[in-house]
Amino acid sequence: MKRNIKYLTIAFAASLTIASCNSDFLNTDPLGEVSESAVWTDPALAEAFVTGIYQGFGNGGFNEEMLASLTDEAIFTHPGRGLTTITEARVNSADVGWNNAGNRTYNWQRLYSYIRRTNIAIAELSEPQFGNDGGIVDRLLGEAKFMRAFYYHDLARYYGGVPLIDRPYELGEETYEESRATWEETINFILADLDDAATLLAGKSMANGRTSELAALALKSRVLLYAASDLHDGPTASGNSATIASFSDLELLAYSGGNRTERWQKAQAAAKAVLDQTTGNLFGLSEPVSHEEGIQNYINNSLSRNGGEKELILARYFINMKQENGGRQGLYNGPNGYNNWAGNSPVQLLVDDYEMMDGTEFDWSNSAHASAPYDNRDARFYGSILYDGAQWKPRATANQPRDPLGQIQTGTYEVTNSSGAKDTHFGLDTRNSPIEDWNGSYTGYYVRKFIDPDPAIVDQNTWQEVPWPFIRYTEVVLNYVEASLELGQEDEARNWLNQIRFRVGQPAVTESGDALVERYRNERRIEMAYEEQRFHDVRRWMIAEETIGRQANTINITGTLKSGQTLSVYRYDPEIYNYVYTVQPIDPGKENRTWLDKMYFMPFHRDELNRNANLIQNPGFD
Repeated sequence: MKRNIKYLTIAFAASLTIASCNSDFLNTDPLGEVSESAVWTDPALAEAFVTGIYQGFGNGGFNEEMLASLTDEAIFTHPGRGLTTITEARVNSADVGWNNAGNRTYNWQRLYSYIRRTNIAIAELSEPQFGNDGGIVDRLLGEAKFMRAFYYHDLARYYGGVPLIDRPYELGEETYEESRATWEETINFILADLDDAATLLAGKSMANGRTSELAALALKSRVLLYAASDLHDGPTASGNSATIASFSDLELLAYSGGNRTERWQKAQAAAKAVLDQTTGNLFGLSEPVSHEEGIQNYINNSLSRNGGEKELILARYFINMKQENGGRQGLYNGPNGYNNWAGNSPVQLLVDDYEMMDGTEFDWSNSAHASAPYDNRDARFYGSILYDGAQWKPRATANQPRDPLGQIQTGTYEVTNSSGAKDTHFGLDTRNSPIEDWNGSYTGYYVRKFIDPDPAIVDQNTWQEVPWPFIRYTEVVLNYVEASLELGQEDEARNWLNQIRFRVGQPAVTESGDALVERYRNERRIEMAYEEQRFHDVRRWMIAEETIGRQANTINITGTLKSGQTLSVYRYDPEIYNYVYTVQPIDPGKENRTWLDKMYFMPFHRDELNRNANLIQNPGFD
């Protein structure tokens, strides 16, 4: 007992000694947290904060449900996700449908939460508490300004003018009374941030995945292109839509007047500023490459490899991804016969818009086209779509006896059994497949674009390292082409448009006038498929009713054995089979697409309207 008392006395004395040496002993900072004041006095911590703002990018466009499935590019295979609420024009303030709460798109709350972070960074870095060694303050401030512009540009292209919050609110402030800015004010705010970002980031070497001077200039090109388009020119939009014309405060959605030609000139100049700084991949060709080269060139650009990485201006990278989402395009969109989920399946409308190799339109009324619809098509078709008979990866070991060659099977075919009689073989990549039939495509197609074709990569359980292209050089070229067309500079437009076509082996376009505009729009559709362009393009061009308002459609394929032919294990072979291809509308019980002009803008959720009475609703949603 005495020994224990002795030890306690020594311990107590020692504690007094320690306390006397360090009066803050009981006031240490939490080990798992960093105070705000510490963040902005330490360059490394400040950089970590700004890096965290990039988390608002989520997975880019690599989500299980893609924006493509809200357009005439794709249909989402699985029910109950809210996509049909949008494609069937049933959205309202109580039910805005799918908005991908875990990532980007038009999720209001998420976007503003990241805008708040940019505002904190901008406020702190505008009066820095550490030195600008190596230009670190300028770089971080430039990144924060770019990210604020990027998130506001996302809001603007879904909602029109939005509340412009340019500072971090203090605790206890009333934060829900901000009114919507006009469309013009919103665009000017975004452009000011981008100009600042470009200046601050000029000459700075940036790591992959971070913004740059070039990214700021490229995003400026996009923003100005949207701003000059039909949907955001008040007189044009009102003339094209009675719904928009009836909106009481049109300035929230469009310019009420001004010089539209000057807006196109600014869009053209912004795009040219990017074209003058870099070259992208394989531009400057004077004639088309071979068809085989064209296919590989497009695949390389899609995978950002073997020269394709030169296309990327801003991208989301997925290196060694170990999280639930991201880097899983093969699993999300690949064929069920490979144990994948077939999520965003291409529709026949998209497939039909790929030209023939000679630059003519595909036409089902042409018997040669109809009998072999996957022959002699634009190289980008083969780099983007998995179709019946396409050569793909080896099947899983258990399924290789059913398909030793690794060919896509989306039809129904005759085979011969051991008795010589004919049986029906349902393709392994159909909804009648013996392999995960519930994950089969409804359309008869699967996505190839953005999926690594390496046969060693098993999509269902392998993380891929294909980056998502937020902005790539070719988009800016297309922006330049469009602005040039609007300004009547057709020779300049054709020159740049044909450079895109030559690198995939397509012949030059020679049209003029409205026909040239149509060729350009289809070129943008095909080149940028699945890159979150189509959703916005058809709206800003105000052609949504005749494009994404159409019913999705599918292909039905049957293969019958030619006279005297027998085959016990099916393979695609036109020497053995007669194939018949029939286009059919999607079952209306699956989806019944329609278009109402209220869908030109997305609605504010009722929760936001309840918080802020100054949020005037978009046309058609009241």
